[in-house]
Amino acid sequence: MKPTERFFEQVNRYFDAAAALTDHPAGLLDQIKQCNSVYHVTFPLERDDGTIEVLHAWRALHSSHKLPAKGGIRFAPTVSEDEVTALAALMTYKCAIVEVPFGGAKGGVQFDRTRYSETELERITRRFTFELIKKNFIGPAVDVPAPDYGTGPKEMAWIVDTYMSMRPDELHGAACVTGKPIAQGGVRGRLEATGRGVFFGVREAVNDREAMKALGLEPGLEGKRVILQGLGNVGYYSAKFLREAGAVITAIAERDVAVTDENGLDVEAAASHLRETGGLSGFAGATGQIDESARALELECDILIPAALEGQITAGNVDRVRAPIVAEAANGPVSANASDALDARGALVLPDLFLNAGGVTVSYFEWVKNLSHVRFGRMGKRYQESAGRRLLEAVEGATGKDFADDAVARIVAGAGEEDLVNSGLEETMVSAYHSIADSARRHGTSMRSAAFKAAIDKVAVVYLERGIFP
Repeated sequence: MKPTERFFEQVNRYFDAAAALTDHPAGLLDQIKQCNSVYHVTFPLERDDGTIEVLHAWRALHSSHKLPAKGGIRFAPTVSEDEVTALAALMTYKCAIVEVPFGGAKGGVQFDRTRYSETELERITRRFTFELIKKNFIGPAVDVPAPDYGTGPKEMAWIVDTYMSMRPDELHGAACVTGKPIAQGGVRGRLEATGRGVFFGVREAVNDREAMKALGLEPGLEGKRVILQGLGNVGYYSAKFLREAGAVITAIAERDVAVTDENGLDVEAAASHLRETGGLSGFAGATGQIDESARALELECDILIPAALEGQITAGNVDRVRAPIVAEAANGPVSANASDALDARGALVLPDLFLNAGGVTVSYFEWVKNLSHVRFGRMGKRYQESAGRRLLEAVEGATGKDFADDAVARIVAGAGEEDLVNSGLEETMVSAYHSIADSARRHGTSMRSAAFKAAIDKVAVVYLERGIFP
């Protein structure tokens, strides 16, 4: 990779490698690959001290083959047009892989949120939303943002409030954004969704006997050593669910330092220390500390999970990465050349456009909930419980055996909203993994190329069925 190669160029390198496995017309492939439009806006911010600062922000719409488009909004000093364009492209392919009926989009504001007060963050969020509304770059049927790096439910609440204040008569206005607080139309399970999706994807991979045999590993999560980079929302929930399933978190890297313990780190305690101090330095629950946190990526482990920002494993450090499984919980954490190097040595790379699709999957469930105006489980939960109870009563009557109260409660429990959301997410991630893995074996290619090929095929079908490319 040339030092000047941009993020979007790297995404398109992956695309071209996968496109060679298809027989679609060149013009169709070029249409799928290109970014449809990018909106760059600058706006002034009055700081709390009265000074004026000008901020830059972008919203990229990569594909509108299906509407609305979908993609997060990030607040970070690294935000650029190239970054949001690349991430929008990944969203197109990600939605296609998990069969979520959205086009791909992404947005961001270029600033360091740690240097701004709560009131300044609110002003920035509302002003960017206002700018998107003016140009019709947001709306339930047009483009639906979501949380990303540097944003969360609070920012989504500000977005939906701003949107509804300008479009008060729009019946489905709450569907203009996902990742909202529950009280404002959010869906239970969305906060944990991306991390839970990472867990489901990794779990399926390590339970794949053929894949583990190729790596010389025993199937199953029990005892697998995991190194995590980034203890934000995605990293925290990924590590939490993996640890609960028997994996051992041996190292966690954050911006300041990395902490280690071969016997396993307490993820909840580490996250609490991070919230209280702003870093992991001095975390009492670790037996070791690495001041240069990026070096944690090079420690021996079974599963390496980069869950921070893009470009963490590159041609410069890939030769020192020893993990046989690299699970891309972040977007673009492995550069194109580094990914090729990992594939060449036989490592299993679980690509971002599959592995972190849990967020957009559950965002889709939230969007559907907002359009239907009915909470998942509301119509059937009690009926399901009553049916289960009648069945148990019939069994008790026929056998003369009484079930204990706690057993009855477990057996007849109806599915609530979070149960249904998590079930739908699991089905999505499990099905997608096996589809991609089977394709990779069939074509003798990497998981990433197989995933891109699946995405290209699914987007191409939409164009071909419309008769745009006969």
